[in-house]
Amino acid sequence: MSTERRAPLDRRRVADTALTLLNETGLDGLTLRAIARELDVKAPALYWHFKDKQALLDEMATEMYRRMTAGTTLDPADTWQERLLKANRGLRTALLAYRDGAKVFSGSRFTGIEHAEQMEDSLRLLTAAGFTLAQATRALNTTYLYTLGFVTEEQGVQPLPGERREGYDLDERARAMADFPLAARAGAEIFADYDRHFEEGLDLLIAGIEARYAVRRRTGGGPVSEEW
Repeated sequence: MSTERRAPLDRRRVADTALTLLNETGLDGLTLRAIARELDVKAPALYWHFKDKQALLDEMATEMYRRMTAGTTLDPADTWQERLLKANRGLRTALLAYRDGAKVFSGSRFTGIEHAEQMEDSLRLLTAAGFTLAQATRALNTTYLYTLGFVTEEQGVQPLPGERREGYDLDERARAMADFPLAARAGAEIFADYDRHFEEGLDLLIAGIEARYAVRRRTGGGPVSEEW
């Protein structure tokens, strides 16, 4: 009889196991039964910690955020543009580390307040640059939603780096849409070169935020803001 003691079953251990399985099964194949089997417990034991799958997804998203921010520090010298770039690049990298990572994150509710510190710092940075609180919130949320949506679509084509789902061959698509030459050629702008297209889209958003709220780049003397 084994005398080895297993780690106690808690929410974080279950979420950690679920994230490990996620890369094997994808979100659709991730079941409480499969997680319980991996943990060598009976499935009902998990219901002590999570009432349903959405509660588990909330904890998984929270754990993903913890890992994303672990050991990172915010640079107080960032401009607001640099902060938005860094935050969304980091989020995309974190989501791409898991099969269906963006789907797990989307619509989930953090189970702690670990995100509050960085959110507070970023809001402080933007308001100091001339944004109202409402504008700063909209800038953060809009770029966040862009990244989440972009990665959701990206992972629909490439579930993990190096993988590509059947049906997304650009040459086959072009042949099928030969009567629509512009739409056919647009495939390369939609279903390939995701790194470049993500950066370009994020730059477009930040330029739009800058133009809409008339908060210009610092030029040494502090923030420059104009009211419309």
